[in-house]
Amino acid sequence: MRCLDSIRPWVDRMVVLDTGSTDGTADLARGGGADVHHLDWPDNFSAARNHMLDLADADWTLVIDADEWLTSGGEALRAWCDGPPRLGKICIHNGFDGLATGSVAPPTQFSRSWVSRLLPRGVRYEGRIHEQPVSPLPRGRLDLHLGHDGYLNAQVARKGERNHALLLLELQDNPDDPYILYQLGKEAERRDDYPAASGWYGKAFARTAPDANWLHELIVRHLHCLGRAGRLDEALGLVEAHMDRWEASPDFFFVFGNLLVDRAMADPAHALDQWLPLAASAWERCLEIGECPELEGSVEGRGSHLAHHNLAIMQQQMALLGS
Repeated sequence: MRCLDSIRPWVDRMVVLDTGSTDGTADLARGGGADVHHLDWPDNFSAARNHMLDLADADWTLVIDADEWLTSGGEALRAWCDGPPRLGKICIHNGFDGLATGSVAPPTQFSRSWVSRLLPRGVRYEGRIHEQPVSPLPRGRLDLHLGHDGYLNAQVARKGERNHALLLLELQDNPDDPYILYQLGKEAERRDDYPAASGWYGKAFARTAPDANWLHELIVRHLHCLGRAGRLDEALGLVEAHMDRWEASPDFFFVFGNLLVDRAMADPAHALDQWLPLAASAWERCLEIGECPELEGSVEGRGSHLAHHNLAIMQQQMALLGS
């Protein structure tokens, strides 16, 4: 009901497509004012999305999943729909589990993705999984924000095998598609399989066009996974080669700082006079840049409190090592 309650004040009609729930979800949705329809799960997300669009039969459709909810910006919908046909990109705040500290549970962090979800009549989806709306119409951003908790560990665990299998089927049909390779990397990263993730990301990076909207998130994730896989030289070489392109990305410099800490641990003789001061400089650069929610895949806090936290820990460690 969280999803329906959040959008009810802003839409004319709510259409729910149930693809096999067994927990009373359909009855709850019906009680919440939605028109509920059923479809046997077709092992194809685009097929389900397109069936839902046919059922909605609307001039404009806001596409929202059950694990998402509107957090702000509902008042922007009417004005957008009064304009010409184009695809509306909205900001989805994806919750994910951060790193645990000792016995402390992992904190929830949030990355931001801009996704085409406000669709005019006639737009269709393509792709078995991580489906995308395909249209020659222009795309623009509107100030509408959704929360999403489907990437938290408890949620990912129950659908990871299904998603991985669908991605491999998609890869058979499109073996050189960089977006599929990128998504395979994300699936591997969520399993903490960093060698596999960096392998997929490397293949995707070699094939991704410079103007691809996912390139920022791809390189940041690739750097992170290279570091976790122990491929520090490769990661730092990639940073050097692409620093000019991402000089205004706090996420890029945040991960760069983490890589430099890893280098300090591998080379303690030069930790105090080289690697740790460089790491501190990278996080200071994050604070100089500040938050950049417009960057695809940016993580909230890397231009503010997360960088502050790392700098504080760094100063404590350097004081201890220098004493």
